[in-house]
Amino acid sequence: MTGTVTADKIIRLGKMLEDSGRVAVVTHTRPDGDAIGSSAAMVYRLVCEGRRDARLIIPNGMPDFLGFITRECCPGLVIRYDTDPEEALRWIADCDLVICLDASGFDRMEGMQAALEEAKARKILIDHHIGPREEFFDLVFSETETSSTCELLFRIMLALEGTDDAGRLPMPVLRALLAGMTTDTNNFANSVFPGTFGMASKMLEAGVDRDGILSEIYDHCRENRLRMMGYVLKDKLRILPNGASYIVVRAEELAEYDIREGEMEGIVNMPLTLDKVRLSIFLKEDSGFFRVSLRSKRGTSAFRLAERYFHGGGHEQASGGRLYFPGDIADRSQAEAFLERVTDEYFGFER
Repeated sequence: MTGTVTADKIIRLGKMLEDSGRVAVVTHTRPDGDAIGSSAAMVYRLVCEGRRDARLIIPNGMPDFLGFITRECCPGLVIRYDTDPEEALRWIADCDLVICLDASGFDRMEGMQAALEEAKARKILIDHHIGPREEFFDLVFSETETSSTCELLFRIMLALEGTDDAGRLPMPVLRALLAGMTTDTNNFANSVFPGTFGMASKMLEAGVDRDGILSEIYDHCRENRLRMMGYVLKDKLRILPNGASYIVVRAEELAEYDIREGEMEGIVNMPLTLDKVRLSIFLKEDSGFFRVSLRSKRGTSAFRLAERYFHGGGHEQASGGRLYFPGDIADRSQAEAFLERVTDEYFGFER
């Protein structure tokens, strides 16, 4: 079922949307810009069609800087599972269509996973990650050679409209999709394909204010974030002889700087500006585990490292996962030693 945006799939998608009355749009835990941008754009499209019974259901909170997307696309139509689990599960149980965006399956949705897998509703997957869980879905759009789910959804929406003119799509939808694509490519620094520039060009022709979107994403940071970044780069960055770098940030450090969800976004990319670094690893402590972000230069697979050592996955040069304690390591103090050992092993490096 995987493949390009074919005419047959578009016809099937259009029919499924037309026949649905109550829709749950879902995305992965700790939603990033691509997750929020694609999901919010989908909800807006459904609402604009007069299908008011559509909700965006997210497992937990999103970064503050992405708030402008949901304010424009789906104000009052977002349900957070972690703060209102009964409403989230009720909506999933009662809907007749589930649209999953920016996740290869429901296993990245924490407490919502079982309800989504067991739901009687028809299910659609739109995603760009490796390894889609096709067995849970009635219709799958999955393309890994695409910058973002937002780019894939942009093409799908144009195909549904039967046009190549981005101006046929509502401006809030265009803004949400461009914001998500921008964040997932690190502002066109990675995972960029010819279609990515084509999407951006069409949006600019349609009148989208890209400078305004960039300002929303990058120019509204708190002072805490900048000071934490300085501390981390000065005192926490380690560069290894094997070509890897790592940063491990613990819970008390996050608390000291009052760091909110999403405020450490992007720091994992910074060590890759160094000529001798080909792999960057960022660990941020959570309850009983570290959240792991991995970025790599071309020729080094962040995906394989995430899959092999961190219960994760993602893309070839941008992946994520978790490091559990106890479990993978006895306690959190062993995180640094673990990273040095597994990167040596991965690169076949002998000290």
